[in-house]
Amino acid sequence: MTIVWNDPVNLMSYVTYVFQTVFGYTREKAEKLMLDVHQKGKAVVSSGTREEMERDVQILHSYGLWATLQPDSVK
Repeated sequence: MTIVWNDPVNLMSYVTYVFQTVFGYTREKAEKLMLDVHQKGKAVVSSGTREEMERDVQILHSYGLWATLQPDSVK
C-alpha cells in the first residue's frame, strides 16, 4: 500500500489537488484522504502490485509529498 504522511510544508488544498491529479479521485474522496493525513498523520492512498506502488511513491515524491510503500500486512 502507498501511504502519505503528514508534513508541515504542503497546504491541505495542494494535497487534495495532488490526489485528484495523480489518482483521478473525486474531490470528495481526495478531501477525505487529505483530512486523514492531516488529522491522523497518514492515509493509505493506493494499493496494488509492488511495481505500481513504487511508481505511485515516486510520483508523489515528485509533487513534494512524503510517501512510503508498505506491505499490506503492515497497518
